[in-house]
Amino acid sequence: MDSEQRKEIQDLVEILNEQNLNEIEVQRGDVRVRIRRESTAGVQATSSTEPGQSSETLADSVASESSRLLTVISPVVGTFYLSSSPDVEPYVEEGDLVSRGQVLCIVEAMKLMNEIESEVDGRVVKVLVENDAGVEYGQPLFVIDPLP
Repeated sequence: MDSEQRKEIQDLVEILNEQNLNEIEVQRGDVRVRIRRESTAGVQATSSTEPGQSSETLADSVASESSRLLTVISPVVGTFYLSSSPDVEPYVEEGDLVSRGQVLCIVEAMKLMNEIESEVDGRVVKVLVENDAGVEYGQPLFVIDPLP
């Protein structure tokens, strides 16, 4: 690796840190560089509720489900995309089984495409954001029921 390549990688790491990104990927010609920050901050325990559900029923469901369900949250402010382009099938839909490391969506931030991956093997219970919608840092994107 020459000093110019090392400088470019250092610049990418600085962008990753400055923009508080979990991952950045750049391709120039046939050379592709992906830098990823390992973190479990993108996964939080949560429970899902149906409209009109009473607080007593909610309390019962939280007691039984909150320890199981996980919410995938956005690591950046940007635009949420369920597929890599408008004419391609979504990465995942509600009810789909997903594997750890599988791409769930893309959040575009400042022309950088951030692939959001599943941290667990499981089933997508709910997609919480509409395609092509703006998302905030920490906003819930998906609810996943992990496999035992």
